[in-house]
Amino acid sequence: MSKQTLLIEIGTEELPPKSLKKLSDAFSQGMLEGLLDCGLISSEELTAASSYATPRRLALSVPNTAVSQPDQHSERRGPAVQAAFNDAGEATPAAIGFAKSCGLAINELGRTKTDKGEWLSASITEQGKPLSALLSSVVDAALKRLPIPKRMRWGNGTAEFVRPVKWVTVMHGAEIVPIQILDVAASNTTRGHRFHSQGDLEIKHADDYQDVLTEQGHVVADFQQRQAMILSQTHALATAAGGHIEEDQSLLDEVTGLVEYPTAILGAFDPAFLEVPQECLISSMRDHQKYFHIVDADGKLLPKFITVSNIQSSNPEQVRSGNEKVLRARLSDAQFFWQTDQKVKLENRVERLDSVLFHVKLGSVLDKTKRIQKLAGLFAADMNADVDVAQRGAYLAKADLASDMVGEFDELQGIMGHYYADRDGEAELVGACIEQHYWPKFAGDDLPLSAEAQAVALADKLDSLVGIYAAGEVPTGDKDPYALRRAALSVLRILIECEHEFEIPKLVSNSAQVYQENQDFAVDADTQRGIVDFIRGRLMAFYQAQSIDTSSINSVMACSPNSPLDFDQRVKAVAAFRQAPEATDLAAANKRISNILRKQTTVISDDIDEAALEEPAEKQLLTAINQIEAKCNALFDAGDYQAGLGLLAGLRSPIDEFFEHVMVMTEDPAQQQNRLSLLKRIQDLFLRVADIARLQN
Repeated sequence: MSKQTLLIEIGTEELPPKSLKKLSDAFSQGMLEGLLDCGLISSEELTAASSYATPRRLALSVPNTAVSQPDQHSERRGPAVQAAFNDAGEATPAAIGFAKSCGLAINELGRTKTDKGEWLSASITEQGKPLSALLSSVVDAALKRLPIPKRMRWGNGTAEFVRPVKWVTVMHGAEIVPIQILDVAASNTTRGHRFHSQGDLEIKHADDYQDVLTEQGHVVADFQQRQAMILSQTHALATAAGGHIEEDQSLLDEVTGLVEYPTAILGAFDPAFLEVPQECLISSMRDHQKYFHIVDADGKLLPKFITVSNIQSSNPEQVRSGNEKVLRARLSDAQFFWQTDQKVKLENRVERLDSVLFHVKLGSVLDKTKRIQKLAGLFAADMNADVDVAQRGAYLAKADLASDMVGEFDELQGIMGHYYADRDGEAELVGACIEQHYWPKFAGDDLPLSAEAQAVALADKLDSLVGIYAAGEVPTGDKDPYALRRAALSVLRILIECEHEFEIPKLVSNSAQVYQENQDFAVDADTQRGIVDFIRGRLMAFYQAQSIDTSSINSVMACSPNSPLDFDQRVKAVAAFRQAPEATDLAAANKRISNILRKQTTVISDDIDEAALEEPAEKQLLTAINQIEAKCNALFDAGDYQAGLGLLAGLRSPIDEFFEHVMVMTEDPAQQQNRLSLLKRIQDLFLRVADIARLQN
């Protein structure tokens, strides 16, 4: 048969578990795109393909892969017959050159008649290349595109990959495809589980791959199937233990990438460790040991855990005991850090931050603390929040970085500061500022709850944005080592979702001024404008994630509102307006108005001489404008852009009538100026919200 299942497996030393799924997805996508481009598969096979990923292999199975490309037929037209032969009937250089380019003799050329004359022609069939000749380049291209930060070499070869390659399996149906991948020759054998299987396993047909690994190799090759097994086993054990597993997809993906045949085992630890904040215990279990923790219905940690083993032990009690012993040492460390940290008040750790570098040009973390303390006070005052609470929270915000617990578990920064502040008798809002000033930590994360915490969070993020940007560390391409894009997006979310009427240029200016006063670090006007543009630039991604169309976003950006909250109100009003039946015609009219006004070289007056209006359509348009203008401006002043645009939609008919019956650029200068002023009044009204003309793009 010409079409069979194509199987490709690359067997390796243990692959990095955190990136296994990403590697598998990228490999499969690259391979399928390459096979499709070569004409070896159809688009239907893109969804029919199956990808496999375990710690020791990346694999792909593609049904209905052709043994060779289809032949390509083409028709080429050459020179006119008159020009192809001389009077003696001999072929001219034009005919000879055409025949040579087609790989044919002169007598093999055909002739094509058209109403413009007769031409030499050639029917060319290009034979498709076999799968074996194409596959190597497809695989190489897919491997080069894998997201591998650093590739390694092994042995004496020159091949580079994320881990040393041990075997390669490439089959088309029951046949081996004789190629080499990463200097390893393809065969029809694979290898099973490192401990539960010995030697090579023969695959007689590509369709048998998964069954051979499961039945003979003790390997569940399908990543999703293996993950489902882990979920089922861990949930069952957690329920039996009287609790449940908290959702943690990153941990689940990592554990799935660590095992080829999962076996979940329930363990326990001394309840005395529960005196330590549960976040510390969870970090010990999750980050160090890759264990799943168990909580009760109230989210309180239970003294139990679940580990997922890669072997099916004949003595599971011994496996459980070994894991409990290892965890006991980890939890003892956390308990020691907790007890040691409590001997020093949080405020006494602040001065220690002077020895912790924030940035070589921006000073220490203590310097940063002083800056955000001042900024937080400014922002809190503008929010009508408690300035003293905000400044106290900012002063203590980074202090836990000097604690032993955060030194061991850096992901607990802020969380431990909250615990230590509560222990020291600080106000609850101060502790909340310390923890929540890091929020949001990722896309979709919670925002700081109180205005005081929001003020500290804004101060911290703006200090980093302004300082690091001004220090020359501007993000480029996909490189953003200081996560400035995330910081900018966090600033926007806090201002918009917490409804703070701050203007971005003012916030940046405030931060620049504090740098000048505290650090003698100047942020010039051009740099400040660059930072403002950088923050505004995040708005596009922010609203696209909310499924708001690009043209609506661009129409508001054209007006450059300084307040993100005001921008939010405008863009949502425009997105709603775009659904109105009048929107398309009004967008076209605004574009026409914009084009007319843009060509004018003189200043257009705002005044309209009503007595000079002659045409009924222009009088009707002015009347319509006068009836809604004051109401629209009042609505826009109040931020009710949607209602204001609703009123402006009523101008559709009189605008259409105006352009139907009135010539704007008349030869009478006074009349022309009057009509231009009328159009400017319309444009100015719409520009209170957005450049509606851009909705046409």
